Amino acid sequence: MSISMTGGCQCGRVRYTAQADPAEAYLCHCRMCQRATGGVAAAFVGVEQADVEWQGAPDWFASSPIAERPFCSHCGTPLGFRFKEGSTRMDLTIGSFDDPSPFRPKHHFGAESILEAWIDTGTLPRFRTDEYDVLVQKWKDAGMEPPA
Repeated sequence: MSISMTGGCQCGRVRYTAQADPAEAYLCHCRMCQRATGGVAAAFVGVEQADVEWQGAPDWFASSPIAERPFCSHCGTPLGFRFKEGSTRMDLTIGSFDDPSPFRPKHHFGAESILEAWIDTGTLPRFRTDEYDVLVQKWKDAGMEPPA
């Protein structure tokens, strides 16, 4: 079931409101998405382009002859993916939503490029940013608290 959700870039220049179904998220492991996000996969949710309202227009990068990606040219935040022609849908990056917690991935795409060592990380030790004294002190020196 689609719900109205908000998101945007890190600096706040680009904002959006979209109708998104949290159960329709997925991970794309293709090399294009790995390079576009700098991550081992891109976490996306598919939405109707007509259901995305931009407040502050994104910039668009033609990442291939068939696709383009919205991003913020001020802070560099990757915001999504869409085909240049032939689709009414697009993808938005899960991390660009103000509250990404409702999303659950339903499948992997671009499986030929999955980096298996990064799939099951449940047994790795976990460290909280607010427990890393060096980082906390840097934020305090800047007159702020670490972002949650």
